[in-house]
Amino acid sequence: MLIREGTVQDAPVLAQLLGDLDYPNTSEAIAERVAKMAVNPDSRLLVAEEEGKAVGFISLHFIPQIALAGEFCRISYLCVSDHARGGGIGQKLLDEAERLAAERGCDRMEIHSHTRRVRAHTFYARAQYEESPKYLLKKL
Repeated sequence: MLIREGTVQDAPVLAQLLGDLDYPNTSEAIAERVAKMAVNPDSRLLVAEEEGKAVGFISLHFIPQIALAGEFCRISYLCVSDHARGGGIGQKLLDEAERLAAERGCDRMEIHSHTRRVRAHTFYARAQYEESPKYLLKKL
């Protein structure tokens, strides 16, 4: 398995993976967002590839903290295709994300995972992520 930077050419697979998680998108919309992330020094998109095919991805955002010295890294999405789940791909993506965050000087990782994603919660608990209650949201 190879972990590499995501590109706009990955957009069709990324759109499919996001659709599997109930985030329907078009390849064109994803390509635009990937292009924006590529020029943002505070964003990273990593793709897991097996046998030349993208099978998962993780998107990261690095955010300075005003009260603390280090930045924190927010995982905005971590997706692995249905047929590749359980093979360690998600953990490898997470390990690489944590390595990049530590290298950048982040002192914590953060992810929001909806209450309905019970399997994801089990995955993150195994990776030693702890629940941090009270996440507030306002749609604009």
